[in-house]
Amino acid sequence: MLSPTSARMGGRIYGFARREIPGAFDCAWMLEYERLCRKSVSVWSLQNEVFQSYIITVVLQRGLIAAFGWSMLPFLLIHNVFAWWVFTRANYIEHYGLLRDKQPDGKCERCYSGALWPDV
Repeated sequence: MLSPTSARMGGRIYGFARREIPGAFDCAWMLEYERLCRKSVSVWSLQNEVFQSYIITVVLQRGLIAAFGWSMLPFLLIHNVFAWWVFTRANYIEHYGLLRDKQPDGKCERCYSGALWPDV
């Protein structure tokens, strides 16, 4: 099984976009779950960095709505969609044709670049 952030060679960006966000969220949640378990901290604590990012987003966007009214809502929606699309396009370009298989332990294999590429 390939990493959700691997853009398949010849694959279109639209298929990648539908796969990337949910897959990246699942991977981030799994990594954060493992990190917090090693520290013996509850996944539902404020030390969860996935929650922290969502809390910051909600506080900032609610603050903007409180300051400028509901007329901010269309701008925030456009901003969120545009930001997601730009991020997805960057990931697509950076990971185009990159094949990262899952290892038996469920983690993706490491990427190598340039001088770090093992001699084959």
